[in-house]
Order: sequence, then structure tokens, then C-alpha cells
Amino acid sequence: MAWRGQLSRNLKELRILFCQTSPSSASARSFVEKNYKDLKTLNPKLPILIRECSGIEPQIWARYDMGVERGIRLEGLTEPQILKALEDLVKAGASLKT
Repeated sequence: MAWRGQLSRNLKELRILFCQTSPSSASARSFVEKNYKDLKTLNPKLPILIRECSGIEPQIWARYDMGVERGIRLEGLTEPQILKALEDLVKAGASLKT
């Protein structure tokens, strides 16, 4: 999982949105609880924003250079699938730089 340490090289900002109580956001909440500390430790200067809002659909958004943003809906995804979605966003950022 070396890509985890490359978030700050490929992203300008990472936003994770979810509902505090909704069952559809349960895996997103769990993902944040288990992975935030590690991601922040590996990427201390990268803004990782956690946005909780009642009734919102769980999503993850990545902002790249030049204001380009990409988002993925997380509803129905498991924690490993969310991790894979984040990895795909990081790799997409690397491809935008070439």
C-alpha cells in the first residue's frame, strides 16, 4: 500500500462526506475511524476534510491541480472497496500529471 504515502503528491485535497447516523454511511464512518490517522500521518500537509451532514449520501472527493475534482459515491461499498476507490483516485491524480 505504498500509494497511501503518495496522496499529497497526487492530490491537493481529499474530502469524505457521510451522514452521522444513516446505515448507508456506516462503512464510510468505519473507514474514517480506521484509516484517518494512518493517512494523515503519511500525508501531514494534505488537507483531509471529513464532512458530516444529516441525510447526505456517502461520497469521497479528490481535488487535483488546476481545480480538477473527481468524486465517487460510497453507498453500498465495503471498507476494502472504499480503500480501492481512494487508491483509484490517487492513481487518477498521478495520470493527470503526465
